[in-house]
Amino acid sequence: MLGVTDVHTSVLAPYAAHLRVYEPLAAYPEPDRTRWQEYVAARGPDAGSAAEPVTEAALEAQRGALAELASRTPRALPERESGRAFVRLVDGVTYVCPWSTRLRSWQALEELRESLPDALLDTVLPQPVRRRALAAQARWRAAHPDDRPWILTSRWEVPVRWFLPFGDEDRRFLPAQPARGDQPARPATLFYLTPMAQARRRVARGYRVLREQLRGTPLALGAEEVGRWLEDFHPRSLVELDYGGLVHAIGARRLAADRSAAELAQGLAALRAGDGEGAARAYEVVLERWRVIQELRYAN
Repeated sequence: MLGVTDVHTSVLAPYAAHLRVYEPLAAYPEPDRTRWQEYVAARGPDAGSAAEPVTEAALEAQRGALAELASRTPRALPERESGRAFVRLVDGVTYVCPWSTRLRSWQALEELRESLPDALLDTVLPQPVRRRALAAQARWRAAHPDDRPWILTSRWEVPVRWFLPFGDEDRRFLPAQPARGDQPARPATLFYLTPMAQARRRVARGYRVLREQLRGTPLALGAEEVGRWLEDFHPRSLVELDYGGLVHAIGARRLAADRSAAELAQGLAALRAGDGEGAARAYEVVLERWRVIQELRYAN
């Protein structure tokens, strides 16, 4: 397909983007802190600076998910929570983002229930399997009422609201690298990384103008949703938006030109200044970019 990145690898990441929060190691209570300290000591960081992606670790997570799917007995979610995490080292501080695979599997199950017709859902996950999963979720929620995922996932698009925490200066784009000698080919990477304090300020400013000018719209409601999610984490955390496997659907040229966070910020600035037409134009540019990618979902 024209414009789609061609990458030769044993595992191709799904067409999904991820919004992650990395909390500083010191923010975790015991015994989690000691457990993550031992984990980091044994494995080291997945990214040694703010400019490095966690692509290899994300592919490792995908390989684990595929292994789960290969199970002979259908399972709606892993039997136990993952003990794995994405680890970043930035300016000498270690940040940890737990995979929370089981919790995210429950969320994916809820999305499936909402998006698939009953007949197809019963084929993918039989009713007895879903009932056991939901019963396990209820028991877990009763024991962990305040827990939340460190990672949000979106398939076939980056929701516009996810760009609110970021500025163009947070953008990191690494072009694809062909295979060289013993080094395998590396796909292009696009991600944003910013401190939590900055992310919260941007979301709060954006939400104020959206609430005043566009109350009740999907973007205004989405800004509120993102803001509430960020408030659950340590104030010295890092927030990351990773295009993940979507880079393969976007294509190299369009990926290099993608400045969605900057365009959304321009639209909000225009809206704040009373320039409704300018705001609409900027917002439509972002929407159209992701509309094209979403349409690939239904391509043969």
